[in-house]
Parts: sequence; C-alpha cells; structure tokens
Amino acid sequence: MQLTSIARASALVATMLGAAMLSASAGAHQIWLEQNDQHASVYFGEFGDNLREVSPGLLDKFSLKNASLVAPGGSKTLQASKSAAAFALNGKVAPGETIIVEENSYPGWENKKDGKVTYAIWTPAARLVADHSAQKAALTLDLVPTGIPGQFQLSYRGQPLAGVKVNAVVQSGWSREAWSDKQGLVSFALPWQGRYVLEVHHEDKTGGERDGKYYDQASYVTTLSLVQPQGVAPLPAPPAAEPSKDHG
Repeated sequence: MQLTSIARASALVATMLGAAMLSASAGAHQIWLEQNDQHASVYFGEFGDNLREVSPGLLDKFSLKNASLVAPGGSKTLQASKSAAAFALNGKVAPGETIIVEENSYPGWENKKDGKVTYAIWTPAARLVADHSAQKAALTLDLVPTGIPGQFQLSYRGQPLAGVKVNAVVQSGWSREAWSDKQGLVSFALPWQGRYVLEVHHEDKTGGERDGKYYDQASYVTTLSLVQPQGVAPLPAPPAAEPSKDHG
C-alpha cells in the first residue's frame, strides 16, 4: 500500500513537472512576505528564482513605512527593521489574520521616447495570510483569499479587476498562470506542500500625483504569500541567485 502511494505521488510529480512552466525569468522584481516562529519578513527580488536583493544594494531603495497587521478585531501598524537581506516586521499572522505592506516611496524615473519625456512610478505591495480565510481588499492593487481554498479575488482601487494574469509560484520555480474573470476571481489548484507566492501586475496610464509630483504612468506589482500544509512534498529551491550589482 505504501509503495502504491509513493508510485502515485511520483507519477503526479512527473506529470506536473512535464506540464509546468518553470520561471526562468519573472521579469520585474517583486516584494513578498515570509514568516518564521518569531516574526514576518519582507523580501525583495524574485521568489521563484531564489533571488533576494541585499543591503548595501537595491534593498536600500525601500523605506517600508506602510505595513499593518489586520485581524478580525482591528488592525495595527507594524514597524520594519532592515537587515542585510530583508525587512523584519514586529508581528506575524495567525489564522484569520493578514499582514499587508505597500511601498509608496520607491523612486520614480523618467522615460524618454520620440523626444517626449514622461515620468513613471512603481508601487510594489505584498500580503501574507495564514490560511484561506476571506479577507477584504486594502492595497491599491490587491489579491485576497475569498474563503474558498484556491480561490482569490483581484481588485484595483477597490474594484474587481477582470482579464488580468495572476502567476502562482513555489520555491522550486514551478509556476501556474490563471486569468481573472469578470468578478476579478481567479482559482488555482495548489498541488505542492509549502509556500506559494501569487503575483499580479497592473499598469495605469491615466496619470496622477504622488508626493506632490505629477506622474504619467503608474505600475503596480502585488504578491500574496501563503503556506499550503498538505500536498506533494516540495522540490528544493534552485541555488541562490546573485543579488544585483547595481546599487542605484
């Protein structure tokens, strides 16, 4: 009986690996949350490539002043303490709770094309949950559990966002894509045991103002992190990628 179970699990792994889309390059960086027994931490890089930016380095471009622990009884502001490889928060999530982080001070930049100069901003954000309990949207670009395991809702400025790709990645680099429906809903099978990071991107070209400065285009990337307690034993992460040499 035990050998049969092992054979079935091996066959499932082989099938998934054959159909999997391994993330060779996730494109733009992301921030995501992980937690241990003491606290949650914010990382910057590419989770599926095992790339974590460091300080001194690109991690120094972050201030992370907007972090909160949201519980059924209310929310509280968390403080972020920077180390060489992450920002440690003075809190962690329990079932039914969530931590949200949004970086609203990442440096903007100018784009020059056909003699025209435009100004762009980038807003990375992250959410951490301890289970599939339903959560309310709070981030500008947000992805929250609906209360149904494997189902999530995507929103932008509080409104459902349809027709947008969401990518789910595990530590080995295995990933799956799904697209949000008219209600902003997206669903994933979560076959592996362990940590998942779901990522979504959105661009808004309507323009606006941040910190008293006008911008022409805003880009957003938000992640949702969760740990799946059941499933096929996870494959190891790839070797740690070298942090960027550009210190900005």
